[in-house]
Amino acid sequence: MEPTFEVTITVNGSPVTRRVPVRQHLVDFLREELGLTGSHTGCEHGACGACTLRVDGMIVRGCLMLAVQADGRRVDTIEGLSDSGELARLQEAFHRRNALQCGFCTPGMLIAAQDLVTRRPGATREEIREHLSGNYCRCTGYQSIVDAIEEVLARSSVPGARA
Repeated sequence: MEPTFEVTITVNGSPVTRRVPVRQHLVDFLREELGLTGSHTGCEHGACGACTLRVDGMIVRGCLMLAVQADGRRVDTIEGLSDSGELARLQEAFHRRNALQCGFCTPGMLIAAQDLVTRRPGATREEIREHLSGNYCRCTGYQSIVDAIEEVLARSSVPGARA
């Protein structure tokens, strides 16, 4: 029997305490234990970005972080960020620009995009592409994704504008 460890993690603003296997990845904990299935498991090597989450304000790969490493930390998932309205401008722009197709990469892409919008409000197209370089999309060719993020950044820099 694999050893377990009790963790308390604040997930989307609510504290959660559970016993978890010491080798369980954070994304698997969120999906299997809490039913938060928005973050996906793709490559399970941290290369595709489908499992992107925010931990203590920084984006991380949920397939590379163990649930025990999140003990005492704040984890924001695509569900929490969407429900709070934090992603609304990006979601609307992704929809307008057809920046999502199959949707598998979209949760990770939106979290990475929000990180960029927050940290680099004056980012160029090249900087947008660089920031998203760890998030794979097999459907869109990235053009529409970059267009959507650029639209949000442009509207954010105009006083009174809503993206």
